[in-house]
Amino acid sequence: MNDDGLSQHIFQHTIGDILRRTARRYPDRPATLCGDVAWSYAEFDRIANRLAHGLAARGIALGDRVAVLSRNSHAFAAIRFALARLGAVLVPVNFMLNAEEIGFILEASGARALCVGPDFVATGRIAAQGTKVEELFWLPGEDAAIAPRDLVTFDQLLADNEEPPEVALDNRLLAQIVYTSGTESLPKGAMLTHEAILWEYVSCVIEAELTSRDRMLHALPLYHCAQLDVFLGPAIYVGMTNVITGQPKPEVILPLIAQHGITAFFAPPSVWIALLRSPLFDSTDLSSLRKGYYGASIMPVEVMREMSRRLPQTRLWNLYGQTEIAPLATMLGPDEQLSKPGSAGKPVLNVETRVVDDDMNDVAPGTVGEIVHRSPQLMTGYFNDPEKTAAAFAGGWFHSGDLATVDPDGNISVVDRKKDMIKTGGENVASREVEETLYTLDGVSEVAVIGLPDPYWIEAITAIIVPKDGHRLDEAQVIAHCRAAMAHFKVPKRVIFAQSLPKNPSGKLLKRDLRQLYAKATAAE
Repeated sequence: MNDDGLSQHIFQHTIGDILRRTARRYPDRPATLCGDVAWSYAEFDRIANRLAHGLAARGIALGDRVAVLSRNSHAFAAIRFALARLGAVLVPVNFMLNAEEIGFILEASGARALCVGPDFVATGRIAAQGTKVEELFWLPGEDAAIAPRDLVTFDQLLADNEEPPEVALDNRLLAQIVYTSGTESLPKGAMLTHEAILWEYVSCVIEAELTSRDRMLHALPLYHCAQLDVFLGPAIYVGMTNVITGQPKPEVILPLIAQHGITAFFAPPSVWIALLRSPLFDSTDLSSLRKGYYGASIMPVEVMREMSRRLPQTRLWNLYGQTEIAPLATMLGPDEQLSKPGSAGKPVLNVETRVVDDDMNDVAPGTVGEIVHRSPQLMTGYFNDPEKTAAAFAGGWFHSGDLATVDPDGNISVVDRKKDMIKTGGENVASREVEETLYTLDGVSEVAVIGLPDPYWIEAITAIIVPKDGHRLDEAQVIAHCRAAMAHFKVPKRVIFAQSLPKNPSGKLLKRDLRQLYAKATAAE
């Protein structure tokens, strides 16, 4: 009860509540389709309640952290809402990490339980050793699999009680700890409340034009906040039908779009590029796809133009943000894709964004500065890390670590991450600018530009290129193309050809891995 004698339940608005409200509006509508499992919204709501009671019977309570190490599945979605209804804290874990790295997250978060998908039982067992994890739960995946006999399964966790658990929740309670990708350093746990996430859902619904009539395909990993909280959560909020797969491959994605009449789909640029290069692309009926979203890393302008040509019925959105803001911060809408190519657009509904210099002054149009935010969507801080929290919020704004320019209309264009700026021969060069130039060269499928240690240049601009199938490129051709398009100090000093580029499951290019690999090779030479 509050000071007026009113029950807190009257005002409650948490992640668990949005599924119940949608189920009341659309009880018979298909909510999730994953492999052979299909749930209506009414069924999804009951399963979330049964699962919450089952977890409570195993000792999971308000404030407990529960980690999930699994590919996308109906069970992952259900765990998300069951934990929210108990007031427990979701800790989604990157399944591409090794056991030691996963163990770091389990220990750092103080996770009490770990939910593992079929592919990660052995890794989960090793990772949990020596941590506070008391029990492992087995989650079914997209395809049929046999659970280990010694683990409590998803089905065994489903209690008979279909009523909501009686737990008094506050909107400001911690809902999840999402660990940053750690592409440059140890991951940090961003703490996000129910309130912050739901403010972000409102921004997503309005800015991305998400409606109850859409059918969305969720193929990128749900452990990443982009798929989980820009799309799955808001889609359930409005009552969409959600097709879930754990296989973000062209040979899976393209047939699913055609089979289910998918109207909305999100992927990072690397996945969109893979779809465009697939032999199935031109032979698959993609006419239902009306909304295409991209983000997680910068979309090359030439690839965006190709998408517009080859998917003329599909309107495109560019989403920009980071884990710490739940994660959507700015958006470039369909009407400006071609007039402002490469821009991240303007701040979304519930976000205030500036581009500032080192003294927190707004930079002039065209001048590079750092992106900073204020928003109710922001994290409350990094878990058990007050020093990094204080640094992130210095000056009363959240510091993104991204460098950008702003145009006279207020549109933001991300130039680079601070750590990806190359310092060569006394000049600063944005890797993205060189990459955009290289994408205009016919025969380039993917490219990453990095700085490698050099005794003369300090950092030598190096281009790692994946050629398109059937195309032959050589270093002289690439360098000549760059010399004709940009200042001499921005031209790569070295060109390396590769079959693929390392990425994490959310599609982010792992430039750290490239720098480590080729720095060693350069030193050996």
